[in-house]
Amino acid sequence: MLNTIKIKTLIILFLFTVLLIGCNDKSNSEKSTVQTEAKALKKILFVVTSHSEKGDTGEKTGYYLGEVSHPWDVLHTAGYEIDFVSPQGGKAPVDAFDMSDAINKKFWNNDTYRNKIENTKKPSEVNPEDYVAIHYAGGHGAMWDFADNEEIAEIAAKIYENNGIVSAVCHGPAGLVNIKLSNGLYLVDGKKINAFTNEEEVKVNLEDVVPFLLEDTLKERGAIFEKSAPFTEHVVADQRLVTGQNPQSAHGVGKATLKELQRLTKSEK
Repeated sequence: MLNTIKIKTLIILFLFTVLLIGCNDKSNSEKSTVQTEAKALKKILFVVTSHSEKGDTGEKTGYYLGEVSHPWDVLHTAGYEIDFVSPQGGKAPVDAFDMSDAINKKFWNNDTYRNKIENTKKPSEVNPEDYVAIHYAGGHGAMWDFADNEEIAEIAAKIYENNGIVSAVCHGPAGLVNIKLSNGLYLVDGKKINAFTNEEEVKVNLEDVVPFLLEDTLKERGAIFEKSAPFTEHVVADQRLVTGQNPQSAHGVGKATLKELQRLTKSEK
């Protein structure tokens, strides 16, 4: 009788041990999966201008705060870490400092990101392999220092050719006009795109101040330019290139960029 009880007890202990090991293995497996997914969620690079004046007008400019904060809010909320680079590095000048915009306020009051944008990286400090996307924020300052910055153009080309996303909003597409891919073609050639339009530039009385008209130059590079009425939201995504027409399109650019990133993540599984 005692032997029978001992045998039953040993069997129960054995089964309990097997079950416990199985649960631990499952838990470890789940932890490993979460850790792998977290590692796979790479960073996104935001480009902001270092230029602070509108030509010879004496008017101040810089990056447009909402064109940083709204895409940031979408992508940061989705779990992506964001870094900032500017042509000169260091503190970037800010325009349209509107704290009545709740998303602007949320971004500006985030100590981590406030520190990042006030201490932007220099292009030489950026490794394109660290990023799954690059976003060019607008603001009139971009018209003076984005187009001819070869270092950032090379970073963008590498991210794109590494199956990444390139996005831009408003005057941010100034950074796209001279990006060439390894096949020798302009990034925008043959792709649907939009940006701050000629009509919008006329409406803000800066058509003779900016060094070039963005709409005209993008068309010259082979872009298929789309647009809506002035200051109406317009976002287009084509072949991993996401663009928005104006400040009203900033949130939509963030959402479209996230959608493209999620699509790529699914296709890689």
